Amino acid sequence: MNPDNVRLGILVGGGPAPGINSAISACTLEAISSGAEVFGILDGFSHLMAGDTTHVNRLAPADVAFINSDGGSVLRTSRANPTRNPDHLKNVVDALQRLGITRVASIGGEDTALSAAEVARASGGTVRVAHIPKTIDNDLPLPGDIPTFGFETARHLGTQLVQNLMRDSRTTNRWYVVIMMGRKAGHLALGIGSAAGAALSIIPEEFPDPVIKVDDVVKMMEGAMLKRYAAEGREDGIAVISEGVAERFDTEELASLAGIDVNRDPHGHIRLGELPLSAMVRRAVQQRFADAGKSIGMVDVTIGYELRCASPISFDIDYTRSLGYGAARLLLSEPTNDRFENGGLIYLDGENLSTLSFDELRDPDTGRTRVRMVDTDSERYKVAREYMVRVQLRDLEDDELVARMAEYGRRSSSEILSRFGASD
Repeated sequence: MNPDNVRLGILVGGGPAPGINSAISACTLEAISSGAEVFGILDGFSHLMAGDTTHVNRLAPADVAFINSDGGSVLRTSRANPTRNPDHLKNVVDALQRLGITRVASIGGEDTALSAAEVARASGGTVRVAHIPKTIDNDLPLPGDIPTFGFETARHLGTQLVQNLMRDSRTTNRWYVVIMMGRKAGHLALGIGSAAGAALSIIPEEFPDPVIKVDDVVKMMEGAMLKRYAAEGREDGIAVISEGVAERFDTEELASLAGIDVNRDPHGHIRLGELPLSAMVRRAVQQRFADAGKSIGMVDVTIGYELRCASPISFDIDYTRSLGYGAARLLLSEPTNDRFENGGLIYLDGENLSTLSFDELRDPDTGRTRVRMVDTDSERYKVAREYMVRVQLRDLEDDELVARMAEYGRRSSSEILSRFGASD
């Protein structure tokens, strides 16, 4: 293929993640050096869905040469979803055709990957898409368990923040409830909690039932607090809870606890960022102790937005430059076979770039992009859990420990045994 006269558009969807600008820079510079024209599409699919082509700017090397270490996105981003309305999908394809853009590099997570695939399909072969997998949640099903870009930077910064809270927790002698971003999977909460040495990390993958009861989470925290005091004489600690746990709370229970209506985004997901999750969990734990006549001082914190636009660490800069380069090369080369006729997802396979077809990303039952969850049977998870403070069945065989837990919680030993008898 001769890249001359080819117009390539770049857009960003979903939440921000460290490394976006590096991917934009690398893709732009490689495409221009190969002879293509490159255009930055602002605010994801949102304007194209309305048939608006005025929010598209031509990019020159000078526009992107020095942005690779910057956080945020120079093209901004949105969660606009063209797949929910056939007219919106048609508008996107028509707008790209009017602009003469036949190649699109999309940067985003699972929802943006699905949207990009549907745009390629709806174009009937006139638009090819290369998707660059981005999310601090680390929940895209990349081969070899390689992280999604932005995850390592988010884990690095999140670990520092939780370590600061741990020092405050010990200094002020109280517990912290920390809700960590991660809409469905617990990778970020587990990674940060493990690296920081938090007393407890709670992730959705550890619950076998599809609906999680708030009291299931309360019981884990209550047990950690009772056991830490009984075993160590300490009344401080950090519990890191993935917001994906709340995604599986009963909606009515969630709305009742929050005292507000539960809103959803254009992709149908509960807007967890609008819910006071950390305060809800903290109040529920305090109420559990208050029911026994004991007042517990606790602090609730939510961490997520602080991580998304951080300056990427060197790992993510290097990683995203490779992905941006790979997206440009895929889009400006002839398809090697029918699997990649409409494009695909770029990923690193060891030290080399490779491609997944969009069909390989989909769950055949739901038609949606598959989500990579934490493997709770893995050694990594088992090691992380080994260093948490959790009530286990062997603890309940220690009469002295149970007695101290009961005394601290102002309950009887039999109540402790009944409450935590199913723990492990």
